[in-house]
Formats: sequence, C-alpha cells, structure tokens
Amino acid sequence: MKPFWSRYPAHWRPRRPQWGLALRVTLASLLALAIAQALHLHLPLWAVLTAIIVTQLSVGRSVQIAFDYLVGTIGGAIYGGAITILLPHHNELELLGVLALVVAPLALLSAVKPNLNVATVTAIIVLLVPTMTKVAPLDSAIDRVLEVAVGALTGLLVSFLVLPSRAQALALGAAARALDLMAVALGELLNGLTKGLDTDALHRLQDGIGESLVKLNQIGGEAEHERATGLSGGPDLAPLNRTLLRLRHDLVMVGRAVTGPLPEPLRDRLGPSLESFRAAATLHLAASAAALRDREPPPPLRAVTAALDGYAAEVQAVRQDGLTRGLSGEQMERFFALGFAMEQLRQNFVDLEMRVAEWVKASAAGKASAA
Repeated sequence: MKPFWSRYPAHWRPRRPQWGLALRVTLASLLALAIAQALHLHLPLWAVLTAIIVTQLSVGRSVQIAFDYLVGTIGGAIYGGAITILLPHHNELELLGVLALVVAPLALLSAVKPNLNVATVTAIIVLLVPTMTKVAPLDSAIDRVLEVAVGALTGLLVSFLVLPSRAQALALGAAARALDLMAVALGELLNGLTKGLDTDALHRLQDGIGESLVKLNQIGGEAEHERATGLSGGPDLAPLNRTLLRLRHDLVMVGRAVTGPLPEPLRDRLGPSLESFRAAATLHLAASAAALRDREPPPPLRAVTAALDGYAAEVQAVRQDGLTRGLSGEQMERFFALGFAMEQLRQNFVDLEMRVAEWVKASAAGKASAA
C-alpha cells in the first residue's frame, strides 16, 4: 500500500482551494477574536462570525461579501439606533411595537436587496442588547459597527495574504471540467449512432456538464468583480460562458438525433466518417480543456475540420445514391438533425478556439508586464 504522502497529489491536489479556504477561515476567526479582545469590544462573537462569513473561496467573493456586510451593518445600526433612541420602550408591549417598526421596513429592504439582509439583524441587535445588558443604544450601535468592521477587515486581510484563490482561476477550472465532460458525452453520443447508447451514463454526464456551467456562471460574477476592481486581469468570462452553453446545446441536438442507431445502410456508409469525427472532436475538446487550465495555445482545428468535411462529403454521396429514400419520417428527421448539429459544432469549435486563444494572449500579456 502506498504511503499517504505518495497518494496526496492525485487525491488531494484537486481540493487545494478547499484546503486553502479551511486554513483561511481558521486563521481569520482566531485573528478576529484576538483583535476584538485587544480592543475590548463588547461582543467579540460578532467579529468572529463576520470574519468567517467574509472569508470565501475566492478573493472576489470575499470583497463583495465584505462590502455588502459593512453597508448593511452601518445602515442597520443607524436605523436601529435612531428608532431605539427616538422611541422609548419601557414595557414589553412598547418593546414589541418598536421591534415591529424596526423589522418591517428592513425586512422589505432585504426582500428587494437580499445582499443587505444583515441590516435587519444589526438593527435587532442594536435594539435588544440594551434591554439585556447595561449598554446605551448609541454605544450598542457603535459597538456593532466596530465588531463587524474588525471581522470584515480581518477576513479580507487573510483572504488576500493566505493562499489567495482568485475567482478567475476557479472559473477557468469549471470551464475546463465542462469541456472534459463534453468530450466524454460527445463520444458516447456518436458511439450511439453505430453501437447503441447507455442513456443512464449519458444523463450523468449531462448533469455533470450542467453543474459545471452553473458553477462557472456563479463564479463568473465574482471574477468580473475582481476584474472591475483591478484584483485580476484577463478578458471577460461571458464570451467563454456563452460558447460553452452553445456547445452544450449542440450536444442536446446530437442527443435528439441519437435515439437509436442509424439504419444499417447509413451506418455502413457513415460509420467510418462519424468515427473519425468522434476521435478528432473528443480529443480537441479535452485538449482545449487542458489549454485553458495551463494557459497554453489552443489545439489546432485541422483534424476536426477534415473529419467534418469528410462527413459532409459522405452525406452528399449517400443522398446522391438514394440511400435516404427508404427512410421513415422519423429516421429522416433524425438524419437531418444530425447534419445540422454537425454544422453547429463546426462553428462553435471555431469560437472555442478563439476564446481559448484570448485567455492565452491575456496570460502572456500579464507575464510580460510583470517582467
């Protein structure tokens, strides 16, 4: 049995961002508590919780969360403090009325602007803490802002300095994973035209592609926030995301044409050209995924283009030989749907090459400017 350290790279290296997040969260919580105690803040708990909330998987996400948290906290503290000071509440009934007046408007604000939902919590704390401890309402509001500020700044500092993880790199990783899954899915689909289809395996692949694209879309917003604030360079992720969505739609179209193997005469004639395209296309998708991960030039399209040209020529010959005349309406529909999907794949492979080249060019420019 191999020792742990020899198995680490293969099993744990893909989880490096998650290990980094665990380390950052731990350090941020410890530092926030130490700073809050050194400053003699009334409730160090909120500094620790804020540091944990702000410390996210990517730097861009941490910046966004910290900004929203600080804005919501300051707004909630001002509103809650003002209501608490201006409306005296000396019994339980009056306290309930003031609480409703504090919560209702801020709850509506949170429904409209979910990123400011901490305002409601802050206002409630500012209102209720003085009823439980000997703290003035104004002091409660100031303490709350200071506690959150300490936690937010600590979380940001740790996110920037301790194994920082850029959203851009995470997004490119998600895009590369989607391309790897598309390569496998396209191979399975094209095999289905001649050898039958494993629908369960294909559904799992399609689900994995969808999850990767959802993740890419989520992280893309964080990466764009990084780019807008100058934390990272590179092109906009939106064109790459659109290209991957179009490629997935192409796979869906191929899947609609592959409800069963081709009729035997077409399978014999088109099988070799389909196999050539399957080999070239799956290799190209996998190579494009590796190029995105490593910021390397995109793989050449020659093999894919030649295979598509060969398939188109064979389709033309099949039609001229009259082999499509005996097809049923459903078989004819699948035959032409496959041809349309192939042409869409040709266009989107060209687009994919352009997108990968954009990232390589941006990476080279970044290295040149750093040198």
